[in-house]
Amino acid sequence: MFSGGSYEDVARWLRNFLVSHAKREDPRVEVVFEAGDEREGASYAARLRLDERLSAVLEFDYKEVADNRGALAWCAALAQRTREQARGLLGDTPRDETRAR
Repeated sequence: MFSGGSYEDVARWLRNFLVSHAKREDPRVEVVFEAGDEREGASYAARLRLDERLSAVLEFDYKEVADNRGALAWCAALAQRTREQARGLLGDTPRDETRAR
């Protein structure tokens, strides 16, 4: 159902997916897409940001994302990877434990 798509469509899906799963750890976490002509049509790079903290670069091949964004197992692994990166940014940052997870 969601496999394939133009470079821009896949980028939009990927950004929304990353935002959705990062914010499940803390609503303050943001996704920063790194743009550049050398990536256009071939790949994506993103970082998660919390205040002044940045995660390691998350790199994605366009074709891999386009081919697998409809695959439950692939999406589950990406969600887990994203949430782990977000938790890594939290470190000792106080969280509202009353908030639903």
